[in-house]
Amino acid sequence: MYTIMLKAKLHMARVTHAVLDYEGSCAIDGELLDRAGIRENEQIQIYDVENGNRFTTYAIRGEAGSRLISVNGAAAHQAQAGDRIIICSYAHYAEHELDAHQPALVYLQEGNRIGHTSHAIPVQFA
Repeated sequence: MYTIMLKAKLHMARVTHAVLDYEGSCAIDGELLDRAGIRENEQIQIYDVENGNRFTTYAIRGEAGSRLISVNGAAAHQAQAGDRIIICSYAHYAEHELDAHQPALVYLQEGNRIGHTSHAIPVQFA
């Protein structure tokens, strides 16, 4: 049996571009991709904090150091420049891998600069 688990997250990225007339996908600064362990062409889920839209696309490598987050093609209808988004990737893990699994969590500040990283989401209290 396999379980789908969070593999990586770019938390509170700021959309820098929304390009309707593009092939599709989401271009992400190559440094951010590497830090989160998200591969080019990997399926990603995007959650728009501003409007509640949730959609699936794939990651493409943007210029390293550019802080680019460009939502392209049809997805450009789901998010616009300036929106805060959460970008997640998931993977299938075998039962024996689950206890050791730790997602790569990258928390971004304004300008899509890395604030800090983690491997665990804090416990939520009531």
